Amino acid sequence: MKDTVLVYKGDSIAAYGFGDPHPFGTDRHDVFHAELDQAGLGDAIEYGHPRPALVDELALFHTAEYIDKVSRMSALGKGWLDEGDTPAVPGIYDAASAVVGAVLCAVDEIMHGNYRRAFSPIAGLHHAARSSAAGFCVFNDCGIAVEYLRKEFGLRRVAYVDIDAHHGDGVFYGFQDDPDLIFADIHEDGRFLYPGTGAAEETGTGRARGTKLNVPLAPGADDRDFFAAWERVEAYLESMRPEFVIMNCGADSLAGDPITHLCWTEEAHAAAAASLCRLADKYSQGRIIGTGGGGYNRRNLARAWTRVVQSFAVSK
Repeated sequence: MKDTVLVYKGDSIAAYGFGDPHPFGTDRHDVFHAELDQAGLGDAIEYGHPRPALVDELALFHTAEYIDKVSRMSALGKGWLDEGDTPAVPGIYDAASAVVGAVLCAVDEIMHGNYRRAFSPIAGLHHAARSSAAGFCVFNDCGIAVEYLRKEFGLRRVAYVDIDAHHGDGVFYGFQDDPDLIFADIHEDGRFLYPGTGAAEETGTGRARGTKLNVPLAPGADDRDFFAAWERVEAYLESMRPEFVIMNCGADSLAGDPITHLCWTEEAHAAAAASLCRLADKYSQGRIIGTGGGGYNRRNLARAWTRVVQSFAVSK
């Protein structure tokens, strides 16, 4: 098993985006990789190149009707996949499939013992529901990865940890009645930000009630607020003993993002990544994947994601 971090790059995932003036542009991939190149990590990282996800893999989380809808509207190249946030631009089916494929490639590499840590910048599309797009997200790579880990490798206790400014509603509601899906999410209070969900009282439903952790923070919350909330996340994850960790590293929680109101620095991302690596080493044989998530200030996302990769690289 290599101690290097497997980082995904390539035109196929870079193509995921919606063009100007949409906040989720296709430049985000290259902005991050330019910053990562300047970080001087050298042999501490290796690059992976994604494959497209298969329809059967998309169907682990999404309905057949929804997958067909995305395919048809992608070919048409106009209209909306949701109520007005996620355009059906030409080729979006292929780009979204590549995003999922990169994460599943990372899962395979880690589960086959080739690496312990991996990062894919254009991933973490956490708003997509099982039967619909939402919030710039077409296919929910994180939700698919959870189901893939279960089907292909027999894992049950997968931890999804989200520090994007927006609540990871697609993952939460996709598994809200599943007690084995470990869910921890620090985000801006839904009373002030899309998607309006993720209240502290939302802890799961049915037999999963009490098994999920949502930590909403007020607009303007800074690093001190984040680290206080992170203590709760650490304690929760310790109690749940995950077999695999998926981290959503959304950088829209940093000060200066154009569509959110939190005020963290990239130190939050660096520390959270290091903490999750320690936890993964303790319970999950070191197995962790970072996904880029949101982030619409390009400098912020480049620096925050690079700090995540640096933390993955030094946490051996």
